[in-house]
Amino acid sequence: MARRYDSSTTTFSPEGRLHQVEYAIEAINNAGTCVGILAKDGIVMASERRITSGLLAPAKVSEKTYQLCNHASCNVAGLTADANILIDQARLRAGRYQYQYQEPIPVEQLVEYVCNYKQFYTQRGGLRPFGVAFLFAGYDEHHGFQLYQSDPSGNYSGWKATVIGANNQAGKSLLKAEYKTGEEEGESIPDLQEALKLAVKVLNKTMDGTSSAAASEKMELYTMSLENGECAHKILNKTEAQAVIDAVEAETASAGDS
Repeated sequence: MARRYDSSTTTFSPEGRLHQVEYAIEAINNAGTCVGILAKDGIVMASERRITSGLLAPAKVSEKTYQLCNHASCNVAGLTADANILIDQARLRAGRYQYQYQEPIPVEQLVEYVCNYKQFYTQRGGLRPFGVAFLFAGYDEHHGFQLYQSDPSGNYSGWKATVIGANNQAGKSLLKAEYKTGEEEGESIPDLQEALKLAVKVLNKTMDGTSSAAASEKMELYTMSLENGECAHKILNKTEAQAVIDAVEAETASAGDS
């Protein structure tokens, strides 16, 4: 029965499902893992780099993390070519808003614009959904640091910590167990350094069989923080990433000994 409906993005199946949208979401579940964690002094996003060949020239810019404007960035899981179209649309919208109103676009408004663009591609004949999911990180003076997740259907939601891509359920289980939400008495949400370590732990869990030596090659760690009232975007270099990975391994080893 599903075969009659799975070639169209615009026709509901008798069960009320849009199969092409579900297939796009399934494609993302096979993509490199991305982790987003809200910290008290910023946001951490970590992603898995999938190196398909040692003969490839090193990328000149990140293929997982993209800055959209001065106060917003995103992480990509899925088809990078599809993501480039949406990233260009987001940058264009942010620039036009800044020009028109002389102030930065609110983060959620930027996310909603991108998601509306994605939703359009699920409701018109002859189009296919974008095969990409995003983690959006941003800051504005009214709501502080914010983390959002979106999928090919055009849905988006705000998170304190989440995972997209391969093995995302295992990653979310670890975050649920170890991320401190600050809602219980005596606990506070992690700072940037603690969030970086937690992100590495999540990637270690989702990237089964990755050795310590190869981990820094396969992980990209990004932080957003405030410096002198302005958003500072930073992708950790190999040495800095290895230092975080080593600290996580040392903690794991000491916890195992005790």
